[in-house]
Amino acid sequence: MENLFTFLKNQFVFQLDIVFQAPNPLGKPVLNPMDVTGFINEFSIENNLTEIDMLLLALALVPHVKPDFLSSIIADYLPNGGELPEFGGIKTKNHRGILPTGETAQFLIAGNDLEERISFYNYLHNQSFLYQKKIIRIETVPGGEPKLSGMLFLEEEYIEKFITGKILKPQLSSVFPAQLIETSLEWDDLVLNTTTLNYIKEIETWLKFNEILLHEWDMKSKIKPGFRVMFYGAPGTGKTLTASLLGKYTQRDVYRIDLSMVISKYIGETEKNLSSLFDKAADKDWILFFDEADAVFGKRTNVRDAHDKYANQEVSYLLQRIENHPGLVILASNFKANIDTAFTRRFQSIIEFEVPSYRERLLLWQNNLPKGIRIDDDVNLNELSKKYDITGANIVNIIQYACLRTLEDENETINLHHLLQGIKKEYAKEGKMM
Repeated sequence: MENLFTFLKNQFVFQLDIVFQAPNPLGKPVLNPMDVTGFINEFSIENNLTEIDMLLLALALVPHVKPDFLSSIIADYLPNGGELPEFGGIKTKNHRGILPTGETAQFLIAGNDLEERISFYNYLHNQSFLYQKKIIRIETVPGGEPKLSGMLFLEEEYIEKFITGKILKPQLSSVFPAQLIETSLEWDDLVLNTTTLNYIKEIETWLKFNEILLHEWDMKSKIKPGFRVMFYGAPGTGKTLTASLLGKYTQRDVYRIDLSMVISKYIGETEKNLSSLFDKAADKDWILFFDEADAVFGKRTNVRDAHDKYANQEVSYLLQRIENHPGLVILASNFKANIDTAFTRRFQSIIEFEVPSYRERLLLWQNNLPKGIRIDDDVNLNELSKKYDITGANIVNIIQYACLRTLEDENETINLHHLLQGIKKEYAKEGKMM
C-alpha cells in the first residue's frame, strides 16, 4: 500500500509543479504494477483496474490511514497559507486534515489542462469501474454548486477490505434498513412438495446463469434486468429458509428488509429510504428479501384524499425500482391476494408454500427430533403427523419445548406428554383448539 501512496503523492507533485512552475519539475510518474501488493493488488488484477482507477482508489482510501496526506502536500506549495481552488478538498467538523473531493480527483488526473479535465469528467461517469460499481462515489451537493465539489467517498465495506482483507458487511441501522440472514441448514432440511421445489430450482438456475445469458448470449437488450419472485403461504412454511438457502448455495448475501424502518408517515421518506437501499444493493449481487411485504407492496386504493394519493405514489415508485433492479428480489406474503397486481404481473415466478401434508409433516418430525436422545415408546410420529395439521415452524417450536421440559425434569427420553403440551401451546398461539 505504501508504494501506491507514493505514486499518488508523486502524481500530485507532478501536477502542482506545473501550476507553480517549479524550477525542477517532477516528471510524470508511472505506476509499476509490481509495486502494488496485498489486497489492493488482488482487487486490481481481478477487476483489471486502469491506472486512473488505481489513483482514484488510493485517493479515496488515503484519509483513512494517512489523515495528513493532502494537507502536507499542499503545505509544501503554500507554506504561508492560502488556497488553490482547483485542488479541491474540504475540511469537516471532526477531521483535522483535508478530505478529497471530486475536484481533487480531477486535479490529480488532469491538473489545469482544460481538455484533460473534461476528458476525466467523461471517464469518471462513463468508464471508471470504481464509479460505475459505486465503490467510490461523490457526495451530492446543493443545486448550483459544481458537481465535483462533493466529497469523494470509498464505500465502507471496501475500506475494511483494503485494510484487513475482509469486506465489512453492512449492519442494520437507520441508514441501512436490512439485516443479513444466514442458515446452517441444507437443502435436505427444507421439506416442501415437489412442485414448489421445482419452482425454487428455477430461481437457482437464474442465479447461476443470468450473467452468461445477458452477456455471453447477448440478451441484455431483450431481457429486463433482475428476477422478481413472490413467495406466499402460511407463516412457518419455509419462505425465509428458502431465501437463506438460495443465498448459501449460490454464494450470495441475503438481506431481509426491516419494513418498520422503511415505512414513514412523512411524505417522500418511504421512497427515500427504499431508494437508498436499492442504490446500495444495485451492484452487490445481493438477494433482497421483503418479508411480510403487504405493508409496502399492498394493493393501491381509490384516491379519496391526499394520503391515498401519496400512498399510491409510493407503490408506483416501488414498482419502478423493483423492475429496474438487476438482482433477485423476493417478496413474501401470507396471502397472494394482498399484493398489488401491478407487481404480480411483473414477477417471473409466484410460488405457493403450502401447509405441509401428512408425509411432509412426518419427515419434519423425523428431521428435527434430536438424534442422540431416545423417544418414549408411546410416541407415534405417524399418528402425530396425521392428527395435527401444523407447519414446520410449529414442529420446531414443539420439539424445542419438549426438549427443554425433558431436561428440566431430568428425564432421559422425550415423552408424549411434553410433545402434546407443545402442540397445545402452538394451537393456542393461533387461536385453535386441539
